[in-house]
Formats: sequence, C-alpha cells, structure tokens
Amino acid sequence: MLSREGVTGVVCLAGSLVLLAATHGLPGATLLVPVGPAFYPRIILAITAILSVVLIVADLMRRRRRVSRRSTPGAVAPNHLLVLTSFVVFGIYIVVLPWLGFRISTLLFVITLQAILDPPHGWKRWITVVVVALATTTVAYFVFERYLLVLLPRGRWTDF
Repeated sequence: MLSREGVTGVVCLAGSLVLLAATHGLPGATLLVPVGPAFYPRIILAITAILSVVLIVADLMRRRRRVSRRSTPGAVAPNHLLVLTSFVVFGIYIVVLPWLGFRISTLLFVITLQAILDPPHGWKRWITVVVVALATTTVAYFVFERYLLVLLPRGRWTDF
C-alpha cells in the first residue's frame, strides 16, 4: 500500500500523462522559431512525469524496508519557520525583480536562500555560496535570454 507521497506520485503521473497526450494536437516548431507552442508544455509535463515515477519508486522502496521516519535515528524534525522564511525570501525576490532586474535580483536571491537554508561558516563556504549564485544566475540568463530568446526583466533602478 502506498503512503500519501506514493499516492501523490500516482496522481501526478496520471495527470502528466493525460496532459502530455493532449499536447500532441499542438502545432510543431516553424522554420523561423526553434521551439513551437508544444515545446514548453511537453518539457514540463515530461519532467513532472519522471519526478512522479521517482516519487513512487522511492515510496515503494521505503515501504519495502519497513522503516518509519519516526524510528530513524537522527531524523530531523520539520522546520516550519524555515519553510515560511523561504517563502518570504521568494516573495521579496518577486517584488524587487522589476526594480533591480533579473541578474541582480537572482544573484541576491540565490545567495540569500543558500545562506538561510545552510548557513555558511567560514570564508571558504561563503566563496562557494557566491560562486554557486554567480553560476546559477549566469546559466539561467544565457539559457533564457540568449538561447530561448525570452526577455528577462531589466531593473528600473539599474537598467541591468
């Protein structure tokens, strides 16, 4: 028998497959544009289906071991304040995005979220946080702005 996570995986998998089948009626790419209207829905739905299968398999493997979360030594209690803080940081990111622009806002968002989720101790860890934030921002910028030709917000204050 599946737990809530497994049932969630089954429901998401079924929904993803039904919606993925519905995208076959969408037109394909044209010669002028490298991706067509069906590209993004198919990518998102395929990733959702794959992650749903992973969730189902993980739930089945956990059931096979018959180990409950509460009896696992060293189990971490849920930290609801951390979840709330993450949502607040994301909300602030959305608010400052039009003012600072995508690149600066995303860089600050990734640095802040990393520092909140896993507080860095020492300058080497801070360097790692900054390098990961720079890499994340740079890759996201080039993938969306340069490759997919999605216009990302420029900052009103920075024009960057």
